[in-house]
Amino acid sequence: MANPVLVHRTRGEVIESFHTGVICVVNESNDIIYSLGDIDQICYPRSAMKYFQHLPLLTSGAYKQLGLNLEQLALMCASHNGEPVHTAAAQELLDTLGLNKDNLQCGVQDPNLRKHQLELCSKGEQPTQLHNNCSGKHAGFLAYCKAHNLPNHNYIDPSHPLQKIIKETVAMFYQCNPNTMLTGMDGCSAPIFSATVKQQAVGFKNLSTPNLIGDENLINACNTLLQAIAQYPYMIAGEKRYCTALIETTKGRIIGKTGADGVYSAVIPSLKIGISIKIDDGSMGPQYTAMQHLLRSLGLLTAEEAHELEAFRIHTTRNWNKNITGTVEPNSDWQIKAQF
Repeated sequence: MANPVLVHRTRGEVIESFHTGVICVVNESNDIIYSLGDIDQICYPRSAMKYFQHLPLLTSGAYKQLGLNLEQLALMCASHNGEPVHTAAAQELLDTLGLNKDNLQCGVQDPNLRKHQLELCSKGEQPTQLHNNCSGKHAGFLAYCKAHNLPNHNYIDPSHPLQKIIKETVAMFYQCNPNTMLTGMDGCSAPIFSATVKQQAVGFKNLSTPNLIGDENLINACNTLLQAIAQYPYMIAGEKRYCTALIETTKGRIIGKTGADGVYSAVIPSLKIGISIKIDDGSMGPQYTAMQHLLRSLGLLTAEEAHELEAFRIHTTRNWNKNITGTVEPNSDWQIKAQF
């Protein structure tokens, strides 16, 4: 099956390039209520898997045992900009664990925004592991290890007890056989597990319906996770980022998460709907255009919310002289008929 064109990039009046992809929307019963493309296409969720990677911290009691808070939990789920607020929170979490940045095995990464890069330069400082967009995730891994007296020198090894539990948890939420999930290495060197686009949509939906797959402990874990993300959306991403803007604008009614190589997934807890998008060429940006167009067209945003987030659906491109050269926008042939 050839996947449809979801997003166009124009220059003047010409479509200069385009991005094909897959969309899957499921309801509480895992029925497909909207889809485009091959929803059985296998890919890696990348950072969209972060929401599931810290459920073991909650279900095992480690979160309470260590006295962690919702803001720290949100940071663990983040793909953040490496802004001062993020690095400070990551450092505070490590301090709580009696660890330091050198315990993080995510690697060193520059802050996302140029102004924060220049700020470091002006102070004569270099970026560290704390600036890595996954520093919170890795700190969360270390928290689990500390609470369970597990070795932390190899916490990102796929054979580590934590990573085995994470894989089982992901498979449970995605409702798939863990033996069918291939293991890869994410950008931060942590293990990542393959799934179809539909399975990712099912997984996000199950964050709002944990009663269908688990006990009261799991229900409480999912509720705590969603509460943390809704309450601290800035920790999830940061300035100029779609995840933060979407969660803030909808006041947590829609919880989304980006993943590298063109992934975007979301859950709407009140409607028990899960959504997943994969852009075939892996470009980062078109998945936000596609998701925003989908939410708007399905009637899942109020008029005010849609207006506030419109720049993520259609935005102009500029050259070095700041002249407008074109747009990034949804394919005009992409018609959405389903409504909620």
